[in-house]
Amino acid sequence: MSTTTAPSAYPFDLAELLPRAQAIADTLGETPSRNRLMKELKVGAPKATALREALQAADFTAAPALLPTLPEATPDPEPAPVVAEPAPAAEAAPVAEAPEAAPLATGDGHPDVKVMPAPAPQVARKPRSWPVWVLALPAFVAIWSGWVGLGELTGFGVVHPLPGIADGLSINTAITLPIGVETYAAYALSVWLTGTAPAAARRFARWSAIGSLIFGGAGQVAYHLLTAAGVTHAPWQITTAVACLPVAVLGMGAALAHLIHANHE
Repeated sequence: MSTTTAPSAYPFDLAELLPRAQAIADTLGETPSRNRLMKELKVGAPKATALREALQAADFTAAPALLPTLPEATPDPEPAPVVAEPAPAAEAAPVAEAPEAAPLATGDGHPDVKVMPAPAPQVARKPRSWPVWVLALPAFVAIWSGWVGLGELTGFGVVHPLPGIADGLSINTAITLPIGVETYAAYALSVWLTGTAPAAARRFARWSAIGSLIFGGAGQVAYHLLTAAGVTHAPWQITTAVACLPVAVLGMGAALAHLIHANHE
């Protein structure tokens, strides 16, 4: 009793593809894998399996006459889709990110991109100094009159500095008090508060400025108290202190100047 083998569902396709599969096997020198056959011949998995089994049974030289003895390939339930293998790494194109939408062009051909200008750096405005002069004007008048008046109560008055040379030249020495004391106080305050002088100079300027302002206030109080009491000559204690002011101002000013320049020599 003879047994008849059912022919393949796609005998023509296998007969056409087998020589190509044999060529691949000859090139490799071994039976190609199923994935290699699927990739090279662009066939599905069932046909690639059937071709590989046929190559293994026919020692790579089988003729088309051997086709009836080939194992029956399992027919595909529907036309086998072409399984596309991913391209080799060398040929795969790099996946680029989706480009951003190009800005619309305006009428002049330039992109309509709203570029926000960078904020301008904040430039600190130099503070105005004219209010200080407005405040200093009435203070100058009051301080000047107080020191001059106190100087006259303590023996300061008109002198002729150049006798025999310029007898007509006369100076009221009372003006030396407001010029010396208050000018030095302002100078010491500047050295103390600007912070550019050496540390020793700033310390000296701080304490001498505070002392000068306190002494200046005390002089103004003394003048107004003496004037209100109708005193025409100040007591000797006040006269002694006021007489020493020009010498004290000269010494403090010279010391502060030396301390400022000591760091630069």
